[in-house]
Amino acid sequence: MPDRVGPAAEATTRRPGFFERHAGKFALSLLITLALWYALHKGGLKIVPEGGDFKQVRWWVLPVYFVIFFVMTWFRSVRWRFLLRSIADVPQKRLFAVSCIGFAAILLLPFRIGEIVRPLLIRTPARERTPGSAARPITLAAATSSVVAERIIDGLYLSVVLALALWLVETVHPLPDHVVGLRISVSDVRWSGFSMLGLFTLAFATIAVFYFARSWAHRATLAVIGKISAKLAERLARLFENFADGLHVLGHAKDAFGFFVETSIYWGLNVLGVWLVAWGCGVTHLNGTSPTFGEACALVGMLGCTILIPGPPGMVGVFQAGLYAAMTMYYPTDVVTGPGAAFVFLLYASQVLASFIAGGFGLLLEGGVIEVLEQA
Repeated sequence: MPDRVGPAAEATTRRPGFFERHAGKFALSLLITLALWYALHKGGLKIVPEGGDFKQVRWWVLPVYFVIFFVMTWFRSVRWRFLLRSIADVPQKRLFAVSCIGFAAILLLPFRIGEIVRPLLIRTPARERTPGSAARPITLAAATSSVVAERIIDGLYLSVVLALALWLVETVHPLPDHVVGLRISVSDVRWSGFSMLGLFTLAFATIAVFYFARSWAHRATLAVIGKISAKLAERLARLFENFADGLHVLGHAKDAFGFFVETSIYWGLNVLGVWLVAWGCGVTHLNGTSPTFGEACALVGMLGCTILIPGPPGMVGVFQAGLYAAMTMYYPTDVVTGPGAAFVFLLYASQVLASFIAGGFGLLLEGGVIEVLEQA
């Protein structure tokens, strides 16, 4: 007669659920949210603006922004095909659906845990892999390396745009000592922008060396890091080699050009949308002139800097802090805390709403929540 598995044995073999495995991250993200909310509130900045801050809003810009956002999301999604093409040709409709779900997950979950959703959904499930088939399966490792490469290229692209904006776009004179409402110096904000360029240049150069000179890079890592720990050196070398696999796009000029063009369209539409909402909310300079496209580049770039901070669900706090930090360099304080507060709120609310609408649409295209959970 077979032995019965008792409750104690079942408890030891039960796999912890998603929220149990990430409980620490959720708790820490809550603390970060509360700290940022307190800092913004104490400094007189507003997560939710007052009624008078909306009096200059041109409300028709919001539906226009939604259109821009969805077109932007399309290019952000389908350019992934260039990174995956060395493995498989994935239909653009599928890339759009999976990406919309993934982008919503990034927004919904803390610490960008949602980044793993796209690789999980796009990978070829084990049950669909046919031994001996000419079609190559998309493994989780290959899909993840493509996403890492995309993130590093995006970071490098955006940091170049931000550095140029910080260098070329005229600021208010004199520059304030601190960000409006926050105990952060403006000089530190500008320094962080240039540091972002250095960080992503180094990251891209590292995986590029592992892509183009893998054997040499592996030996160099073992020789240098191995002096500290041979095991650590081997792990780092394998990690960078896996990340470098996502750069296969650089080996095909046509795909590399296509990826660059669609990445430029994606970020260009992103900046255009931010500029439109800022203008539509009545953000102006001291002399009453409207925001410039260069200033919108700085806003998007600085926002990209701040969301690198391990953030809470919805990026609440880090999103607002990034935009307030950038606006301090270009607009008067009364504009930042008035129409600027309306701009930050409406841009954030629009992006959250649009992301969840797109995510819901992606779920429908993928066959619903149950089907997606089974794929993951």
